[in-house]
Amino acid sequence: MIKSNLKFKTNQYVIKMNNTYMLLTLLPSTTSWSAQISIIMIISNLIAIIIGRYAIQVRGLGPSIPISGMAGFGLTELLATTSLGHVLGAGAILGLHGIGLIN
Repeated sequence: MIKSNLKFKTNQYVIKMNNTYMLLTLLPSTTSWSAQISIIMIISNLIAIIIGRYAIQVRGLGPSIPISGMAGFGLTELLATTSLGHVLGAGAILGLHGIGLIN
């Protein structure tokens, strides 16, 4: 009785994995990494850093980074703004790929 239950759970796992693979095959292909993609990501990160520089009201809580002109802009602010920049960049890359402007 125990062996049959284990066998049933294994079959359910196999069925779930097969369904997952079938769903993954339905997804559209994504772009491969290129210089064009990296430029879009860099620009998105720079835009997010500029926005964050003026939008973050409580600054300088973490360790600061030694970049001229960025007084009070610390590591936590840099990580937060580049995280937002990556989200914006991924959306821009997928959107531009979806409308056919980049390959």
